[in-house]
Amino acid sequence: MIYLDAAATTPVKREVLEAMWPYLTGEFGNPSSHHGVGESASRALADARRTLAEWLGCRPAEVVFTSGGTEADNLAVKGIALGNPRGRHVVLSAVEHPAVVESVEFLERMHGFAVSVVPVDRYGLIDPDAFAEVLRPDTTLATVMTANNEIGTVQPIARLGEIARAAGVPFHSDAVQAAGWLDVRLDSLGVDALSISGHKLGAPKGVGVLAVRQRLLLEPVVHGGGQERGRRSGTENVAFAVGLAAAVRSMSPADVAAAAARTTALRDEFIGVVLREVPDARFTGHPQLRLPSVASFCFPGTSGEAVLLQLEERGVIVSSGSACAAGSDDPSPVLLAIGLAPEVAQTAVRFTLTPDTTRDELTAAAHALRDSVAALAALR
Repeated sequence: MIYLDAAATTPVKREVLEAMWPYLTGEFGNPSSHHGVGESASRALADARRTLAEWLGCRPAEVVFTSGGTEADNLAVKGIALGNPRGRHVVLSAVEHPAVVESVEFLERMHGFAVSVVPVDRYGLIDPDAFAEVLRPDTTLATVMTANNEIGTVQPIARLGEIARAAGVPFHSDAVQAAGWLDVRLDSLGVDALSISGHKLGAPKGVGVLAVRQRLLLEPVVHGGGQERGRRSGTENVAFAVGLAAAVRSMSPADVAAAAARTTALRDEFIGVVLREVPDARFTGHPQLRLPSVASFCFPGTSGEAVLLQLEERGVIVSSGSACAAGSDDPSPVLLAIGLAPEVAQTAVRFTLTPDTTRDELTAAAHALRDSVAALAALR
């Protein structure tokens, strides 16, 4: 099997499993319990929080453990918008993840928020001037993802952060896809809040983090016992927090930079082969300002789902778009936002690499793609 769907999920790393195991067995205590077993769990949770804080360039008290990127996005959007007294206006880009989009729609529908959507160009890139134009005195939150999960385009987040800061607007970024490939420290990106997800980094599904500056008021979305400094109630998942910290520790800055450079070169070779060998293949996303791991295409005259099935028969695992939208018959809002016609958007296929993906695997995948598209063309 050649697995090229890392944007959907990644396998749990061995060192992560080994770090987690004690807290699933002998050290199983509730970190809120005031006895030895609970205090041991509490220390492990605190250690994990410090590791994440160091990696994200924030204080440990600014790290909120969640069940994943979706909950982190929900907490950021709803929590900051409802907790901030500036007003009831939210800004987002036209290419956000559904976790952000639907959270904003909730604010609009249930709380009367006004919403401004910043368009993107044909590469999926935001114009900073267009972003600046929609900010208002009553804007309570602006949210723009660091890198798109479908087409890989990386936004000028640091510049957008400068604009938001000058306007006094809290700024959040969904960095779920960027983490592990780019520098996601809050100061580097110029953001006030940042979402990440463990299972994109070699940690288990079911753990994520919202890093949020202490100066921001944050209305909780989950209510209960007041864990996570009152920002996210519920007994903390100590083992998974430890696992996420272990995944982060396994990625030194030097290793990440080397993996990004190597993967970028392989990705570009793969894109070139596909565009040469697959008739009518259309590349999507920005050619340079993109994640090292993402190569996305449309194949007019086919179906993205049909290409996916043909590839799976040939031992290549990919996605026809966002895993969160799997099974939907509607064209991707992201692809519509970059100007593709609905019938073209429905032919999308996304290849996403891991740091361990090899040239031989990509060569085989490109040939399988060529044969898959040819097989579908013969059926027309």
